[in-house]
Amino acid sequence: MAGQGEPWIPADRNIKELTVRVLVIGVLLGGVMTAANAYLGLYVGMTVSASIPAAVMSMLILRGLRLKDVTILENNSVQTMASAGESLAAGIIFTVPALLVIGIWTEILWLETFLIAILGGLLGTMFTIALRRLFIVEEALPYPEGVACREVLVAGEEGGSGLVAIVYALLIGAIYGWMVKGFKATSEKLEGAGAAFGTRFYAGSELSLALLSVGYIVGLRIASFIFLGGFIGFAILIPIYGLLNGFPNGSGYLDYIGVKDYKAIYVDQIRFVGVGAMVVGGVYTLWSMRKTIGEGLSKAFKASESSQAQLRTEMDIPLNKVTMVCGVLVIMIFLFYWYATGNVIMALGGALFLAVVSFFFAAVAGYIAGVVGSSNSPVSGMTIATLLFTIGLVWVVGGLLLGLGTGEMMVATMFIASIVATSAAIAGDVMQDLKTGHMVGATPWRQQTAEIVGVVVGALVIGPVLSLLHKAFRITRTACEANPLSTDPNCENALEAPQAELIGAIVKGAFGGEINLPMVLLGAIIAVILIRLAMPVMSVAIGMYLPLYLSVSIMAGGIISHILLSSARIRIDGNLDGKPSKEAEFAVKEVQDKGVLVGAGFIAGESLMGVLLAIFIVANKDPSSWFGGISMLGGLASIAFFAWFTAVFIMLSARALPDKGSLANDVLYIASDAAIRLKGAFTLPAIELKEGKNS
Repeated sequence: MAGQGEPWIPADRNIKELTVRVLVIGVLLGGVMTAANAYLGLYVGMTVSASIPAAVMSMLILRGLRLKDVTILENNSVQTMASAGESLAAGIIFTVPALLVIGIWTEILWLETFLIAILGGLLGTMFTIALRRLFIVEEALPYPEGVACREVLVAGEEGGSGLVAIVYALLIGAIYGWMVKGFKATSEKLEGAGAAFGTRFYAGSELSLALLSVGYIVGLRIASFIFLGGFIGFAILIPIYGLLNGFPNGSGYLDYIGVKDYKAIYVDQIRFVGVGAMVVGGVYTLWSMRKTIGEGLSKAFKASESSQAQLRTEMDIPLNKVTMVCGVLVIMIFLFYWYATGNVIMALGGALFLAVVSFFFAAVAGYIAGVVGSSNSPVSGMTIATLLFTIGLVWVVGGLLLGLGTGEMMVATMFIASIVATSAAIAGDVMQDLKTGHMVGATPWRQQTAEIVGVVVGALVIGPVLSLLHKAFRITRTACEANPLSTDPNCENALEAPQAELIGAIVKGAFGGEINLPMVLLGAIIAVILIRLAMPVMSVAIGMYLPLYLSVSIMAGGIISHILLSSARIRIDGNLDGKPSKEAEFAVKEVQDKGVLVGAGFIAGESLMGVLLAIFIVANKDPSSWFGGISMLGGLASIAFFAWFTAVFIMLSARALPDKGSLANDVLYIASDAAIRLKGAFTLPAIELKEGKNS
């Protein structure tokens, strides 16, 4: 994989990195990213990872200022600060608006929101500093967006064909993203449900170049396990549940084609299966890695004690200082909980509980981001898992021992979950950025300092932004119905905030109703089975939590990656048998690097258009209404539109293939080889009959 060798800037070189101009540009860009992604996440229930767009924007801004002495490490520092705000926004928007849903708040409180953001953000950053060596150096997890960021930064540094490729890919991705998300000229995803065998089945796919590119970067193996999880959830569990309990359609007829009704079971039931699987998978992952974690932390502590012998590229913020900061943060969390709940025992129990759980989920989030990227890291799923643990703690300590009221227990639960969610969200982003820094040769402690600055900026911006959006549109339909705007009495323009609605419903159900424990337990059982089968449980669990239409696009990217990399090997070695030759390995790496570069451009272009769209909509300038509105293409035309851009992706990536050979012939060979291997995997071994003495 690209970027796994020596760093771009060697450890013995010390060039400009965290300069004044970097701080100024990073602060401004970080504020914009935080605001835009906060709106986008509330509007569609999903944020875009800002690491790659921030890297591109940093490069263009610094180059645009005609500063000839700009270094790649300065660009890396800017994107680190800018991307911190996006990940912080993800943790906040999935939890804080839930306080509006359950009726504890009627408006966004700036101080409390700032404290949740700053405490959770800094705690997540501190924990991942301790885990950097383990995940990035020892385990060498892929971190697809981190690798893509490296390609963007190196292309900008090298100029020439690499920079031209990234700019072309960026423009192509931007055109596609704007046509789909801005003008809404084509469908963003296609879905359908139909009846068969007494139940219903679903098919659908997100038509996203960004997700396709993520699939290419992570490769076929990881993409296939994510898809397997989605298939289990949507193609097996939902039809079975519907067969046993019926589907919630208004018509009452089985042949009624209703994707919304089909997905309602996913939201209310099956998503909890993914949560249960992720909880067990997370515990198992950390337990199975306990020796590695211990060794990694031990090495980190020893390295911090002998920093004189360290290379520049291995100098983290000393762990003794990190530990001290974590202690101060836990004390501040205790004081915050005491202020919020008015109960010192509940505050002490919550702070100690959070310190343990926050480290656990920061580690899990860092691992997940290393596998599928920050954009697809299910922070909301981890938040729900945190809720389950937190509800149990608050119910025992606050309810049984202290006799707290329902409202007080809800506040305690939400504040603990909010800080853990923010910590987990920032952890994945920190790891992506540190992966990029590791590959380009950044000084870890300087990059970690830039991340801390970015967290502070995001924490300052997020409260006012949420307050503005709530006053303008109302955040969540539930909060709007309880207190509608005079200009929108029917709540038609309310921001959906689906994760906040779900989390609010869970909290209200736990303290005044029922919680969906059967599905959580089913997920836990499935995770145990996967562990027994020696399968990557976290990847499959992620797929079960994510909607299937996201997994389909990732799987498509993984298939394209497999075909192109196999084609490179076939053209050198003539087959796919045995160990590849050195020439074939070099050819495969060339194709992989080219595809990552093109994919990085596509991700950046589509993501930037998502951010730009958010700004236009907040300014009440919805691009879909420009020019009198553009008619949306039908399903087949939307598929053709997406297929054309996918073909462009393949064509650009295939330019790195060796000249000899034909891609069409290679595809036939790869398909035939896959069929033979698949047949062999399902063929029972022959039974050898030994001759007896009397035969």
